[in-house]
Amino acid sequence: MPLDQDPIEEQTGEVEMSFLDHLEELRWHIIRALAAVVVFTIIAFVQVKWIFKNIILAPAKSDFWTWRMLCKLGQTFSSQDLCIQDIPLELQSRYMTGQFTITIVAAFVLGLIFSFPYIVWELWRFIRPGLRVKERRNSTGVVAAVSSLFAAGISFGYYVIAPLMVYIMVNYKIDDMIRNEFDITSYVQTFVSLVFGAGLLFQLPVVIYFLSKLGLVTPAFLRRYRKHSVIIILIIAAIITPPDPLSQTIISIPLYLLFEISILISARVQKQKLKEEEEERLREEQEQAS
Repeated sequence: MPLDQDPIEEQTGEVEMSFLDHLEELRWHIIRALAAVVVFTIIAFVQVKWIFKNIILAPAKSDFWTWRMLCKLGQTFSSQDLCIQDIPLELQSRYMTGQFTITIVAAFVLGLIFSFPYIVWELWRFIRPGLRVKERRNSTGVVAAVSSLFAAGISFGYYVIAPLMVYIMVNYKIDDMIRNEFDITSYVQTFVSLVFGAGLLFQLPVVIYFLSKLGLVTPAFLRRYRKHSVIIILIIAAIITPPDPLSQTIISIPLYLLFEISILISARVQKQKLKEEEEERLREEQEQAS
């Protein structure tokens, strides 16, 4: 190997860049990611009426998929209590620019959601050249994993959390004299925070994976604080949903399953690290013996 050649350069086959070159490369990755967000935002803005009717306001309708499945479940157990006949939701816009502003916000969030896999891919393209060959090989499929978990979280938030929140909040009353008439801005902001927040919460296994790779988290640490994690998950579920035992349970179960999956992932990462350390030790012993 030439004296001026870096070991990382030898492994990756790529020339090491200066700090300013890295900044320039990062700038173009960010520009391409933002361009994707803008494109999907424009598409969502053009189709905003259809999106509001069939996506954003759909969980507040009794014929929504979640309510139909819940009704079928009730019929299976000969119970009509799970069938939702009507959701008395009344929305209003109390500001002159309210509907236009919330249209832009909704279009931007939808653009961000649909472009999320591409954003992750651009981020990974920036990070990947700085990894060693073995690190690249061990991180194969990270973009697919992040995108799949995000899609699963978005689906869970949309089909489970959002309709439960809408139904409970619409029917919750302190006194009969008080009418629930929600502003469209409040509805959309709550809807977006629940759905998008669920997508981010489902990234827990990926976060644990990278923390384990860095040695900041171990499976023993996660197992030791398993009981504490249950309390934290219940608190998160209480924040996301109203103080209703059923909805909190529905939210808590998948979050706890994600935590258990994270423990398995951390254990696998630790096992791989120990194997690599053992191989490195044997290699050094062979070199010393020769």
